[in-house]
Amino acid sequence: MKTSQLAAPFLSTILASQVVTAQSGAWQQCGGNNWTGAKTCVSGYTCEVINEWYHQCVPGSPNTAPATTKTTTKPSSTITTTTRPTGTVPPTTTQDTTTTTTGEAGGGDLPPFPSTLLPSHYFVRAVASPNFHSYLQAKPTRTPGTAYLDENTGAGQFRLESGQLVYNIGEGLEPLYMNVEKPDDLTQRKLTTSFKPTKNTFGTFKFQGDTLTWSTPEISRPNEAAWLVCEDQELFINTGAYLYQTPAGCFDQTIHSYGGSTPDV
Repeated sequence: MKTSQLAAPFLSTILASQVVTAQSGAWQQCGGNNWTGAKTCVSGYTCEVINEWYHQCVPGSPNTAPATTKTTTKPSSTITTTTRPTGTVPPTTTQDTTTTTTGEAGGGDLPPFPSTLLPSHYFVRAVASPNFHSYLQAKPTRTPGTAYLDENTGAGQFRLESGQLVYNIGEGLEPLYMNVEKPDDLTQRKLTTSFKPTKNTFGTFKFQGDTLTWSTPEISRPNEAAWLVCEDQELFINTGAYLYQTPAGCFDQTIHSYGGSTPDV
């Protein structure tokens, strides 16, 4: 009886210590409205306010990071944010019944495409102003060409395979792949992204939590999750620092998987 009485306070102390020291990993959520998880980040990362609903662990020290000011617009709808273990492919929603629709016109004679998310696929979108809930896509939808982050009506459906970001363009059709420009000057700040029938040969795509990243051993990037949305909503890899010396006409963004049945706004 005495042993049990002594052990109980000891176990309580251990459990309390584990709760206190719980921290969010790199690029994972660390705060926001209705967030109940860890609100501090692992060493080398600080919790940055992306918007009132989503705070994220980004590189830097809470004691040394320069103060930044963000102006955000409160969305009219509720945002649902899901965090997942670092390095894993986000799960997606599977529906028992799929409704098809022609949706936005694509190039050529593309077949109708499901209006709800396919199994093992996900939408990719921004979660912060000024591109809040803008979705990764091609224009026209499901055709080769420049990658954009734009309105939900053209949202593409994607999956990750062996470091490739694969764009599903229809049943029975060969997919497209997100390709990254390899410039002669590897110090170039903006790298063009596009969708092609051939696999990407420059760098690797992966997820850290629900955040889409790109990396290559040929370029040392301070933030592998840094993207730029520039003129006409074109999407670029940002090889420089996030929220620092942003190129004219561009906005810094991180982009994230979304497993809802439809691309909400």
